[in-house]
Amino acid sequence: MKNILLICGSGASSGFMAAAIRKAAKKAGIEVSVKASSESQLDDRIDTTDILLIGPHLSYMVDDLKKEVGDRSIKIAVIPQAIYGSLNGPKALELIQQMEG
Repeated sequence: MKNILLICGSGASSGFMAAAIRKAAKKAGIEVSVKASSESQLDDRIDTTDILLIGPHLSYMVDDLKKEVGDRSIKIAVIPQAIYGSLNGPKALELIQQMEG
């Protein structure tokens, strides 16, 4: 099972996105763990994360987050605004699957 962490500024909007991804994964029969968090909690969760998804409003932080991840084998992507803004769980799940392949 892949452990996915979504981060946004406060953790609120990513909570809705995480729920949409969990729902889409369940419907597709895909087993994932999707947690939402604020970017300030990344240190506490980084060692149990396989994929780090970033809210589009935090795209300016990608380089800093890559440095924080360091040499861990964590894949990082910014969720496109069109997916994040509409809470499109199936499209976000597609993004995750593309990252894995």
